Amino acid sequence: MPSKSATTFVSVAIIVCGFAAIFAVSALLEKNRPSPPAGFEDSDLLVQGANLKGFSFGFEGLIADWYWMQSLQYIGDKFLANSDKNISLDDMRELNPRLLYPYLDNATTLDPKFTSLYEYGANVLPAIDKEKAVLLTQKGIAANPENWRLYHYLGYIYWKMGDYQNAAASYERGAAINDAPSWMRLMSAKMKSDGGSRETSRAIYRQMAEQAQDAQTKESAELRLLQLQSLDEREAVNFALQNIKAKTNRCAFDWREVFPLLRTVKLPDGKDFAIDAANNLVDPSGAPYVLNKEKCEAELDRTKTKIPAN
Repeated sequence: MPSKSATTFVSVAIIVCGFAAIFAVSALLEKNRPSPPAGFEDSDLLVQGANLKGFSFGFEGLIADWYWMQSLQYIGDKFLANSDKNISLDDMRELNPRLLYPYLDNATTLDPKFTSLYEYGANVLPAIDKEKAVLLTQKGIAANPENWRLYHYLGYIYWKMGDYQNAAASYERGAAINDAPSWMRLMSAKMKSDGGSRETSRAIYRQMAEQAQDAQTKESAELRLLQLQSLDEREAVNFALQNIKAKTNRCAFDWREVFPLLRTVKLPDGKDFAIDAANNLVDPSGAPYVLNKEKCEAELDRTKTKIPAN
């Protein structure tokens, strides 16, 4: 009969060999595992908000918060996974964020009064699916008919779509609400007269920045205002560059040659051109403009600026 110590040794050896084999097989499987198909991480949501309503024991608001946080993380993860690409804030379809609407739809079904969700959706969804953006905002208006801000955001979405008639109608409906500010009616008029102008864009984003109830919408609107300011600046600078080129038959050597021509330029809203300590002309986010001498134009430095590309 084998001794007890020998039996123990053999048992331990078998266990050790077994674990070693498991690790070896696991490593082999991991190495040869096929890559999941694109969008695999975007599996459809298993639980719909409508199915939870009434069965959440009064925790509908808490679950809505969870969907809200998931939607923010979802978009953030999409941008991180595509950090090597120049994704436009006006067209995020390349990110394929198809679950954003279901997240927001679930959250607003559970908590229809959670107005920040509608504002966030109105700000982000137009770059993904404008019709879904309209649908979500109209859902918000149906649940909160006296909230004039939602009419403002619906008007904004229609404006983004180039549908100035519906944009004007949305602002007009919102202006009829008792506590709506007077600029809602003015915005309706602007949509009818010059909906596609840069000044209308400035008015919309200024109101969004001032009235936003969530940080993401406020930050996005402020970036858009900086973008509009930069467009005004570059338009003036490029005009000056073309004047120099017409007189000298060459592009300016550097910004110092352009500065004298900019002293008399009046930018919208009383803004001024900014120059850093190294005599660089800088954009509204503080990054130096690039003087493209081949095109003889001022351009944003994409490696440093915070201003959206378009």
